[in-house]
Amino acid sequence: MSEKMKAVAIVEKKKVELINLTKPIPKSNQVLIKIKACALCTHEQRVYLGISKMPLPFIGGHEITGEIAQIGMDVDAKKYKVGSKVAVRILYKCGSCYYCRRGKENLCVETNRLTVNEPEASGIGGLSEFIIADTSQIWLLPDDISLEKATLAEPVACVANSIEKGKPELGDDVVIIGGGIMGMLHLLCAKLRGTRVIMLEPIEERRKLAKELGCDITIDPMHTDPIQAVRAITDGRGAEVVFNTTPISAVAEQAVQLTGSMGRCIMFSSQHPDKPINISPNWLHHSEAVITGAVSPSVRSFDTSVNLLTKNLINPEKLISGVFDYTEADKAFEEAVKPDTFRIIVKFD
Repeated sequence: MSEKMKAVAIVEKKKVELINLTKPIPKSNQVLIKIKACALCTHEQRVYLGISKMPLPFIGGHEITGEIAQIGMDVDAKKYKVGSKVAVRILYKCGSCYYCRRGKENLCVETNRLTVNEPEASGIGGLSEFIIADTSQIWLLPDDISLEKATLAEPVACVANSIEKGKPELGDDVVIIGGGIMGMLHLLCAKLRGTRVIMLEPIEERRKLAKELGCDITIDPMHTDPIQAVRAITDGRGAEVVFNTTPISAVAEQAVQLTGSMGRCIMFSSQHPDKPINISPNWLHHSEAVITGAVSPSVRSFDTSVNLLTKNLINPEKLISGVFDYTEADKAFEEAVKPDTFRIIVKFD
């Protein structure tokens, strides 16, 4: 008879329950991971709120850390020891599509097709007691790192990918739109590049936190025209790099207007709803600006993220708003969707 495990499942709009699933068995080249902590990303939050439609029950969770519980017979037992702490890039990569073969695993055509617990549930499955992964998907962590902190390896990896797209250089002016968790992580990484960071954020408490984390200038866009303010700060040029971390199309258009000639404008967030924006082809022609997106973490950016965290080059602990036991997952989701929350973490025994 198959062993069972507990999982946190969204069963209907704004309702989560603990359900029993079949415990996975690793193949010869796989590792069984005992999940210790899983952060609630905006993806899970949108499914919970009914914004994103997924087959139910849905078990999300891709910002995960844990310990090795069992290894397959072909896995190197000296390197991957039972009990070792790991971070997991659980997003699937096929390895054979056009994008994977060019080192852009984050654009893999198969990424969104992975559901690890079919037919019992849909979803990537990190909000459960166990998950299996190939050794290529796991990063060994030092014993002294907090597994709650290390769950942020995945969002930091997304930001590392975004930073690589923006290419901020020493002395550049960087505008970050939005002071949520992803905006704050952009701030931490942009400061490592030796830039002057300007953050646009309407909530006062977030502007204060941004200052604590090293932000040079904060602007309340509800009371100050951000385009005029940024142009005044940058001698009329606009910023060398703009990161839009908000899901609002009107703000996306503003992000373009904040970008100076030769600048890079990075659309980091998906848009909800997805509305077209106005861009002048002549402005684009004459400015030589670059407008692009940044989605999900590549293998390279995940590796960068683990290095940033394990070497203490950034410290995102102030962005963890709360930790809940998996038996209180309903409370965790209720807290996660509040506007003033950064990241909520669900922990497993």
